[in-house]
Amino acid sequence: MNIIREACVGSVEQAMIAEKRKADRVELCSRLDLDGLTPDRNIIERTMNLLSIPVKVMIRPKSGNFIYSKQDILKMESEIDFCKKIGVSEVVFGILNENSEVDIELTSAVAKKASPMDITFHKAIDHVSDFERNIERLSDVKEITSILTSGGKDSALNGQDMIKDIIKQFSSRFKIIAAGGITDENLNLVHSCIGGTEYHGKRIVGQL
Repeated sequence: MNIIREACVGSVEQAMIAEKRKADRVELCSRLDLDGLTPDRNIIERTMNLLSIPVKVMIRPKSGNFIYSKQDILKMESEIDFCKKIGVSEVVFGILNENSEVDIELTSAVAKKASPMDITFHKAIDHVSDFERNIERLSDVKEITSILTSGGKDSALNGQDMIKDIIKQFSSRFKIIAAGGITDENLNLVHSCIGGTEYHGKRIVGQL
């Protein structure tokens, strides 16, 4: 299969195992039990120094929802500055408002801060009230390069119809990265159902 396998990792050690198992890229987080928070700076730096495959870094200052205070945004921007300084090629974040829609104003401001790094808008998109409309709105934020999604469902397989639809509609604008319950054991099945080019999971190259 000519696809990209992105392993979601929670430590330097997991990142190194993922690379050995032929992951094409890693997304580095802390607290995978909370669906991923910003990793410590020393872990980001060590991972960058030890891996030869691309490293994406999660920028998420707190667990729970994706609505952030001014203080949260300042913290995110500080972590983004650090990532940019040490040569990280891509960061991952997602910002919603209290109406369960993408907060375009804040997303745009943080995206400008992250430029010229690539940016993935993460699975916060799966929590919006109108999925396709919000992806359409995101397309106006030119710095966003990828969207990580399970199609608004609890898994990529359950959200396959929506994922296929947004690949059809938006693949010329974004890289669409399918996520949600994807493992080394079901990747072939998921790919046969979705027909995407990029897939993401904690166990996409096996248990780490």
